[in-house]
Amino acid sequence: MSVVVERPAQVAPSRRRSTSRLGAGLVLALGVLAVVVFLSITLGARGVDLGTIWAAFTAYDPDSAAHTVIRELRVPRTILGLAVGASLGLGGAILQGATRNPLADPGIMGVNAGAAAFIVTGILVFGAMSLSTYVWLGFLGAGVATAVVYAVASIGREGATPVKLALAGAAISAALYSVTTGVVLSDLGALNELRFWQVGSLAGRYWGVVAQAVPFMAVAVLVALVCGRLLNGLALGEDLATALGQRVRLTRTVLFVTVAVLCGAATAACGPIVFIGLIVPHVARAICGPDYRWIMAYTAVLGPIVLLLADVLGRVVTSPGELQVGVVLGVAGAPAFIALVRLRNLAEL
Repeated sequence: MSVVVERPAQVAPSRRRSTSRLGAGLVLALGVLAVVVFLSITLGARGVDLGTIWAAFTAYDPDSAAHTVIRELRVPRTILGLAVGASLGLGGAILQGATRNPLADPGIMGVNAGAAAFIVTGILVFGAMSLSTYVWLGFLGAGVATAVVYAVASIGREGATPVKLALAGAAISAALYSVTTGVVLSDLGALNELRFWQVGSLAGRYWGVVAQAVPFMAVAVLVALVCGRLLNGLALGEDLATALGQRVRLTRTVLFVTVAVLCGAATAACGPIVFIGLIVPHVARAICGPDYRWIMAYTAVLGPIVLLLADVLGRVVTSPGELQVGVVLGVAGAPAFIALVRLRNLAEL
């Protein structure tokens, strides 16, 4: 009996130390995020001193070009970077947990392909030419594509298994990309407009885009942050999760709807930004282990850090020009993921 009584007393301090360590790490990550936000607002192709930046917030002069750059360009760009980084990271974490596939990212559910197909259709059929219109078309396309992938994967008695989801996502994405390619090759205007969106960028996104896309992402981020317990159940396997009382099909439906909103709004607003949804959840898992409650919290902070750092780097490296964040992440993401795989066995991630 003495052993039984003492065991919780020995385990509890260890759990408290682990929780304290992870909490301290999360606070440190939030501090890094605050520094990155400061850099995103202060650094850019146009040099602006700190006094002018402070005046832009405390004594805004609409006739001042420097004030306009800060208030109308860098601030909405930074806010969008925070929302998109968190959304893509959490979307990738949910997909990796729900499909039990360490290589899952928003592309597996046809998010990028659906958004691109609807934007091209809007340009060709409705003559859409504004970024604010692209947001709604891309959001709708991403949601429809995700729903179709999940519906196709759900056919059959076993439902939407991880393998069927991956296969359905690959098939639907290939079909949508083929349609998109056929359209843009036959219409030069659609090609030019799609090329502007498809590069993946935070530049040129003003307050109108922020107002239309960020509320969706904010709500979905909050939902995603409370889905950690659901993902922990799925990680045990469908049979055990069902035995523990989890309704697996309903859980997956909630998770995939959340992914559709997260990644659909992010992709519609900024274009297909790669590697955030793939790499960031692995980094979070390497820091805090397999508990998705902590993985989701860390991912929500690390995603914006990576995205905003890449955006700042693109502004500084080619100053006075600018390298789009999608290009920076595409160049840096591949070697970073290879390094991550070498440091940790992918099967352990």
